[in-house]
Amino acid sequence: MAKKIVLSCSKCASRNYTVPGQSESGTRLELKKFCAHCNGHTVHKQTL
Repeated sequence: MAKKIVLSCSKCASRNYTVPGQSESGTRLELKKFCAHCNGHTVHKQTL
């Protein structure tokens, strides 16, 4: 069973996305995604 990684917006801290987990590399995943709360594309970071 694959782990799910939760991504949260770096501006408003809203947890918007989940992505399938990858192997543990020690660094947090950062993707640029659309945030409906901020109404724009922002950097989303992996939460614990």
